[in-house]
Amino acid sequence: MGMPVKEDPMFRKDPAAPIGFATFRYTERGFDRQAVKVLPGEFYVDAEEIPIVTVLGSCVAVCLRDPAAQVGGMNHFLLPDGGDSGLAGSAGRYGVNAMEMLINELVKRGAQRRRLEAKIFGGGHVMKNLTSLNVGERNAKFTKDFLRTEDIRLLSEDLLDVHPRKVCFLPKSGRALVKKLAAVDDSLVMQEKLYQSRLAEKPVAGDIELF
Repeated sequence: MGMPVKEDPMFRKDPAAPIGFATFRYTERGFDRQAVKVLPGEFYVDAEEIPIVTVLGSCVAVCLRDPAAQVGGMNHFLLPDGGDSGLAGSAGRYGVNAMEMLINELVKRGAQRRRLEAKIFGGGHVMKNLTSLNVGERNAKFTKDFLRTEDIRLLSEDLLDVHPRKVCFLPKSGRALVKKLAAVDDSLVMQEKLYQSRLAEKPVAGDIELF
């Protein structure tokens, strides 16, 4: 998969789209077509074979698809829940909210919960100075526990390790591509740490892109 080369200046956010629905579109060189980039706290659903792309550090992305309805989507969340602080937000940055937002939009577009299949990615240990938090491990455990509780079939996973990942999901066919990135720039790791600290202080604050 190539790097993004051009944003679509003609794309405008649909005012009827749900909160947290990804809107950033660009030309993905690897597909030579428009793609949607899912940022932390966002999700996207489509029945067309449009590439849905995200880059993950300790975050997790869940790709869900109903093979009968041929509709699928992806979310991207930072933490499984409000953590020990007891904070809880309505935005998709928390796994519980992110999963329900994604599932609800899939059902709106004809999917059925009992038919959903999942592919999950991320949870890398990229913040080496925050080992006590085990953010990636918490995200991975939450995701697998959620799918098990909801009886959603897990088709494949690429979790944990020490690498960030670039993920591309094609929602109509259910095909997923993942590329492990060789290294993380220190400034990007600092962004993730900063994002976590801001989230703890103000859980409804605006999101920033981690990677």
